[in-house]
Amino acid sequence: MKRRAVLLMGPTAAGKTGFAIGLSKRFPCDIISVDSALVYRGMDIGTAKPDAATLERTPHRLIDIRDPEESYSAGDFVRDACCEMDAIFARGRIPLLAGGTMMYFRALTRGIAELPGADQAVRAAIDAEAENRGWPAMHAELQTIDADAARRIEPNDRQRIQRALEVYRSSGTPLSEWQRDSAPARSDVDYLKIGLDVEPRGLLHGRIAGRLDDMLAAGFVDEVRRLRKRPRLTADHPSMRAVGYRQFWQHLEGAFDLTEARDRALYATRQLAKRQITWLRSETGILTVDPLEAGAIDAISTFLARSLC
Repeated sequence: MKRRAVLLMGPTAAGKTGFAIGLSKRFPCDIISVDSALVYRGMDIGTAKPDAATLERTPHRLIDIRDPEESYSAGDFVRDACCEMDAIFARGRIPLLAGGTMMYFRALTRGIAELPGADQAVRAAIDAEAENRGWPAMHAELQTIDADAARRIEPNDRQRIQRALEVYRSSGTPLSEWQRDSAPARSDVDYLKIGLDVEPRGLLHGRIAGRLDDMLAAGFVDEVRRLRKRPRLTADHPSMRAVGYRQFWQHLEGAFDLTEARDRALYATRQLAKRQITWLRSETGILTVDPLEAGAIDAISTFLARSLC
């Protein structure tokens, strides 16, 4: 009989942390963070990282395990998550993996040997841009988001430039990272999937805007300013590609004022949420609940009580 683990997935600002903590009080669960930004030390405000008091009361594994100068891939996550899951199983408890980095969930449950499928709308948009800018300019764009892929592709290789940009725009992850992070799925675990999906979308957008403004009031720009002082950290590091950090880094470099930085960060966060929801809705065998509805945590608890017995 397979061991069981709980996956709690959803877009940014859907309330995943609160639900994970609530469920850990109702069930013998230990939380594993599934977030590509929470792994980094010193990135606290802009990632909505649980504060020290919360983490002391309810520990989250895989938080603050890397410096922002270091890379962290889906393959790293699978290895780390499997180790943490084994430790939790050994204690007779249940892993509760909660977060919004959908590629990490997919890597753990399915493996990531296959690249994202073709997206005709994204391809058409790339072709239209290339018609105006030229493929060398599109190659220069690829260089900024995926230098490894750009080094392997000639500036006039239309087909390969298009595919590399398509993979990044449709998934939010560079092609080279997809190719590097091939990891086998964990097949000895039965995953109980729960998705938090806020409807209508405007409510989620309001929560995203409110949280961003709270971050700014809490000193998000100062946090980015401190990160920029780290001698080895640059805007090209994966940690600084996280939504919000890139936009406010550019603001501090003088690219645009604070108001525009906020607007750009808000747009980028909404786009991230859109991609997360698309991934979430492609999952099979998942219980989806609206976290804003009364009784949402009770509905999840009923599902888990039935599934874990």
